[in-house]
Amino acid sequence: MPFILACANANLPFTIANPVHVKRFAGAIGQRAKTDKLDAQLIAHYSEAIKPPLSKLKPETMQAMSDLVTRRNQLLVMQTMEKNRLQIMPKALAMTIKPVLTLFKNQIIKIEDKIVKLIESCPEYQAKNMILQSMTGIGKIAAASIISNLPELGYINAKQASALIGVAPINRESGRYKGKRKIQGGRPQVRTVLYMAMMSAMQSNPVFKATYQRLVAAGKPKKVAIIACVRKMIVILNSMLRDGVMWEAPMVKN
Repeated sequence: MPFILACANANLPFTIANPVHVKRFAGAIGQRAKTDKLDAQLIAHYSEAIKPPLSKLKPETMQAMSDLVTRRNQLLVMQTMEKNRLQIMPKALAMTIKPVLTLFKNQIIKIEDKIVKLIESCPEYQAKNMILQSMTGIGKIAAASIISNLPELGYINAKQASALIGVAPINRESGRYKGKRKIQGGRPQVRTVLYMAMMSAMQSNPVFKATYQRLVAAGKPKKVAIIACVRKMIVILNSMLRDGVMWEAPMVKN
């Protein structure tokens, strides 16, 4: 889990550091001993040597939207678990599960309404939301997740956009060894939301449907093809927000 490099004074700059990077830095400089004092010195040394980029606190509305999207995802997971139990439990116990499902459904609706109200409360969010949802396959939840968890979108290049959500393939090569490229890192919450959005887009958006079918026909595993489509989606969304233009599907040749 990331930790924050900062002092108690909230006005001072801070950075959210990946502890794995700090641990690897300790190995690189040969520090094996571990005490609270040594850890503090190590973190200070890491900060001076690596100079990780400063982090920024999310605006209150953006943080609230991100929290609501997270909570909705949690409710969806619990709802799916209860639906699965409904299929396997004796019918006599169905009445103990159905009220819980109703509760989850109502809470999800309330959260979605709150997300919509937060977007409507800010003209900037409204403009972004309109552009994002103009792409077939991007709904209000996917748009809200992008707005709240990927505020950099529209201000970065294509490679940075792919890397931020963790769909940029990382090379694994050394000498004659040629390993498979894999995705890693990024922001898992928005990646998960966009993965689910792509499942819908492949059915309703001719561009991504054609891309997915072409990749599968070329022998790519289905999951790899979906991730490739997500990467294409985030690159297009990045350019749309950068240029302030709506989605216009190009002609897709069969």
